[in-house]
Amino acid sequence: MRLHRLRITAFGPFGASQDIDFDDLSAAGLFLLHGPTGAGKTSVLDAVCYALYGSVPGARQGSGQGASLRSDHAAPATRTEVTLDLTVAGRRLELTRQPPWERPKKRGTGTTLDKAQSWLREYDAAAGTWKDLSRSHQEIGEEISQLLGMSKEQFCQVVLLPQGDFARFLRADAEARGKLLGRLFDTRRFAAAEQRLAEQRRAAESEVRAADAELLADAHRMQQAAGDIVELPAPDAEPGDPGLADAVLTWSAVARSTARERLTVAHLALTAADADRTRTQADLAAVQETHRLQRRFAEARERAARLDERADEHRRNQERMERARKAEAVAPALALREAAESEHRRAASEEARTRAVLPDGFDGAGAAGLAAAARKATEELGGLESARRAEQRLTELAEQRRELDREERADDELLQDAASWLDGWDRGRAALQEAVESAQDAATRAEHLAGQLDGAQQRSEAARRRDRLAGEVAEAGALALRAREEAAAAHEHWLALKERRLNGIAAELAAQLVPGERCAVCGSTDHPEPMRKTAEHVGRDAEESALAAHRRAEDARTAQESRLAALRESLAAATAAAGETPAQELAEAAEELRARHAEARGLASGLHAAREALLQAEREHDRRLAAQQEATRRAVARATLRETVDREQGVLERELAQARGAETSVGARAAQLERRAARLTAAADAARTADDTAQRLKDADARLADAAFRAGFDTPEAAGAALLDDAEHRDLQHRLDARQSEEAAVRSVLAEDDTAAAAARPHADVPAALHAAETADRRVREAASARDDAARRCTEIDRLSERCSVAVRRLAPLRATYDRVARMAGLAAGTSADNERKMRLESYVLAARLEQVAAAATARLARMSSGRYTLVHSDDRTGRGRSGLGLHVVDAWTGRERDTATLSGGETFFASLALALGLADVVTDEAGGVRLDTLFIDEGFGSLDDQTLDEVLDVLDSLRERDRSVGIVSHVADLRRRVHAQLEVVKGRSGSVVRQRGASD
Repeated sequence: MRLHRLRITAFGPFGASQDIDFDDLSAAGLFLLHGPTGAGKTSVLDAVCYALYGSVPGARQGSGQGASLRSDHAAPATRTEVTLDLTVAGRRLELTRQPPWERPKKRGTGTTLDKAQSWLREYDAAAGTWKDLSRSHQEIGEEISQLLGMSKEQFCQVVLLPQGDFARFLRADAEARGKLLGRLFDTRRFAAAEQRLAEQRRAAESEVRAADAELLADAHRMQQAAGDIVELPAPDAEPGDPGLADAVLTWSAVARSTARERLTVAHLALTAADADRTRTQADLAAVQETHRLQRRFAEARERAARLDERADEHRRNQERMERARKAEAVAPALALREAAESEHRRAASEEARTRAVLPDGFDGAGAAGLAAAARKATEELGGLESARRAEQRLTELAEQRRELDREERADDELLQDAASWLDGWDRGRAALQEAVESAQDAATRAEHLAGQLDGAQQRSEAARRRDRLAGEVAEAGALALRAREEAAAAHEHWLALKERRLNGIAAELAAQLVPGERCAVCGSTDHPEPMRKTAEHVGRDAEESALAAHRRAEDARTAQESRLAALRESLAAATAAAGETPAQELAEAAEELRARHAEARGLASGLHAAREALLQAEREHDRRLAAQQEATRRAVARATLRETVDREQGVLERELAQARGAETSVGARAAQLERRAARLTAAADAARTADDTAQRLKDADARLADAAFRAGFDTPEAAGAALLDDAEHRDLQHRLDARQSEEAAVRSVLAEDDTAAAAARPHADVPAALHAAETADRRVREAASARDDAARRCTEIDRLSERCSVAVRRLAPLRATYDRVARMAGLAAGTSADNERKMRLESYVLAARLEQVAAAATARLARMSSGRYTLVHSDDRTGRGRSGLGLHVVDAWTGRERDTATLSGGETFFASLALALGLADVVTDEAGGVRLDTLFIDEGFGSLDDQTLDEVLDVLDSLRERDRSVGIVSHVADLRRRVHAQLEVVKGRSGSVVRQRGASD
């Protein structure tokens, strides 16, 4: 990679555009980049990095890319831009980068944000021109990274050599040195391989442990299933123990054999217990049958004895049933007498109740006297009707008086509210009037802008029409020209055909001659030698066809010229209307007027609402004034009406005092009279009803006495006592029927032969037989439970044993995989015994790279130190850490190898410089052999003496042997005398500028 030119605009401290010619600076091989602190030396290197990768190195990146890169000295209208011309991989490229830019708006105030822009061009040597390749940030980034073969971090370490980093690298411990080398050589894939192996080892170990745990869990389940039938204990190995599988398989074989033997013994015991249970159940059935027959015979004898004891009671029941049948003839008369007595009791009770509420003086009055008193109370009640109306009017007057009070309170509130509102009327009206005037001004402005907008829109439309018509005029001109050419060609073709026809017209006329007829030309009837048509003869049809084509072409020409003239006229009119102003500018002006007009219209749209608000407020003002006056008028009218109501209330109250009497109101007096009349009327009706029911009861007693005598009873009471209700009759009949059924059943049982024979045998011992049967049944259940338990144990042990066998077969390949992966992971991580130096895989790769870097650096370090120092890579372990990234320096003067931290400041500088140059060579080879023809070395030369500085510059100058140029960034004044090609950065109030001097200047 070789840099040719760099152009910086509004970047970092550079306010204006600065051009740097690296070809001129690189002609001598070495050039110096110097300037005061803060002038912008590092910004030149940042610009190179930004052009290539779109960002600046490390901490200088900043939080906001566009804002941090833009120069504070740049003019507001100048955009930040970096353009780099370089050759990489044999291709001449030009990169242009523009970060995001918040620029001032072209119209109006404020700013607008422009997005970041990137361009990539390639120089075509054959054509001598630049060819655009891409404007995509992503595509350009991928293309540059692929061509350089380095990331931004690697580029900054290899091309922009930061000496401070390599000085720290030189003195760093193995861990810090590994981090830097890892970033440069991208050994993340080896670290990922270590991590992947560790993950595989953990995964394999987890699978093995899980399989062992599952196998051990099955063994414990098998032990629980076996219980106490196996004397051997369950295996006590832990997960991960290689002998676990054999122990589990051995134990499961013993458990299966013992369980099968226990199952056979339990099955034989169940068969014997089942036979004994069958025998005892048959004996129990025979004893229970004998005991049943004996108990049946004894119960029949007891039932016969109880029937004999209740014989008298049975006879009495029969007699009572007979008397009840006779009394049924008296039952209708008894029911009639009971109904009459019940009705009389109710009538007498009602009479007593109605007499109890009568006023004093009516205790001995009969039904007629009570009815007369009720009529008198009713007549007195009719005389209170006028007093009722007066009392109702008095209630209405009281309500009217309350309504007047409510109206008075409402009017008082209305007057207060109106007075409060009217106090703020002047201020509110002024504000509303101001809103109306503002809206009117906006409406006037909108009308004015509308006129301007119409003109602007017409000019914009005319400009668009002008541009469109210009194209159409050009097109119509071409069409008209072609039409004129076609018309001319058609005219010439017609004239040529016409001339050819005239030349052969004699042959055409001869073709029309008829022998014996006159010639149309000479009049002769003889035609000795008529002309004959040749092959080139043109007839009338061909001539007329050519003439028609000529006329059509003329018509087309005329039409095209007319259209062209019309378009030119329209173009002239559009140009006159629009002028020469571009259509885009007129459209933008019209758009701006449209926005202003829309704003004015928006403000003017509130005019109607403002006027309505003002009109509404004025109406409200008038309404409140009118309401205030109306409330005052109503107050005067209420005072007069209140006096009238008070007078009428006094008159009515005096009249009602006489009508009420001792009661509180006329209504109460009327209610008293109504209650009195109702009570007297009810008492009279009850007295009449009691007299009637007493007569009916007397008639019912006479009929009942006659019916009892005819049925054979001495008195009606005796007949009533003999009657039975339905429940008593059903109960008595049930007892008679039950006695008859019991006698028949006892006789039947005592007549049975088998029952009598069983009664003659000895007493049956049922409990003993039942105990024997239950004992046999319990033995069967115990034997079945033992057999089921043995079968369950056997099945469970077989199932678990099969699972253990499958688990052992599955465990074998898992354990083999784990052993293999564990050895590989331990070897890569440096923890296995096979890795004697305890070196990790990533460290091993980095150690190889470090060894290459040390070898490349030694060639230059030896020249810089006059052959005294060389760098060597060491695999020795330091302390308790791991080995692989040690870096020592060999001192030829002492012949001893020592740590790089023992070097002095100047020795450290040229050692780190040699290390940086060696690292650049190795990274270049790592990047695919891309040549790095331009390098920059940043600071560090101030610590060197004159002799060492000469030796260092000789080494840097030797880089020209590989066609390289080296830029030195330094403050050292002595370098300005030693290095002729210089790029000076000068800072000032308006920003920094660069001054360039080539080697020949």
